[in-house]
Amino acid sequence: MKLGFITSILQDESFEETIDFAAKHGFSCVEMACWPKGKAERRYAGVTHIDVDDLNDEKAAYIQNYCRERNVEISSLAFYPNTLDPDPEKREAVVGHLLKVIRASAKLKVGMVTTFIGRVENASVEENLKVVQQVWPQILKTAKECGVRIAIENCPMLFGPEQWPGGQNLFTSPENWKKIFDILPDENLGINYDPSHFVWQMMDYIQPIYDFKDKIFHVHIKDIKLYPEKLQRVGTMAYPLEYMSPKLPGLGDVNWGKYISALTDIGYDGYVCLEIEDKAFEKTKKDVYTSLLQSKRYIENYLMDFSAAL
Repeated sequence: MKLGFITSILQDESFEETIDFAAKHGFSCVEMACWPKGKAERRYAGVTHIDVDDLNDEKAAYIQNYCRERNVEISSLAFYPNTLDPDPEKREAVVGHLLKVIRASAKLKVGMVTTFIGRVENASVEENLKVVQQVWPQILKTAKECGVRIAIENCPMLFGPEQWPGGQNLFTSPENWKKIFDILPDENLGINYDPSHFVWQMMDYIQPIYDFKDKIFHVHIKDIKLYPEKLQRVGTMAYPLEYMSPKLPGLGDVNWGKYISALTDIGYDGYVCLEIEDKAFEKTKKDVYTSLLQSKRYIENYLMDFSAAL
């Protein structure tokens, strides 16, 4: 497995500075943030390390060479919007940008895009599945034409009142995964697997690795700390951030030994990217760097490649 990080945590760094940091500290890859330029609509979004709006052949060659010379791969181009936004203009805009990201992934010879399936947050699962059938065939058609795989992360995108009640991503559980794969039987559609979201939903995050082994295209490493005393007070119907908090790996409730063991059982040997969202490590830029390096050191206990030393 190749260890890297999603670059949105380095929001103030340029593309070159981000790749240089990864190379200096021994990361094998980066999941490159590709939001449209402009104001972020939420934390850890709105970061543009590759601007797909003006990616011509010359710029693509520059990016490829810069990464190659520093021995850092791009695992995926990342853009995580709500592709099913109920506002027609917003939906058209985010889908249009996602299509640009897909084409850019092909031009850069990355071959992967990581994103969300989206959700109409005030509609039922059944109603949302109908919207998925309307919106996603066009996206997958473009992905197939470009030879790009789409890996959907399983974050519910439900944190506080701004996403209430249903969240902004339908791809939240193995049950919903199956329903979506049944209506979108496309070999280019798969999973960007993040175990942390199962923790606060109080679901098993190990068995689905085996059940969906052929659909796991990309992996996120993020931890979640569940606070039982808070949960007892507010209950599961509360806003999730009232009883849980994202943490660095090893500081939350994910059993990383069991998780990585299951990935090795299914023969997963792809990209594994740290997703840093721990507020305890955001006070200074040094804290942000520390969060990446501390997470890398912890996860390398399970992933480190010793082949160069043998």
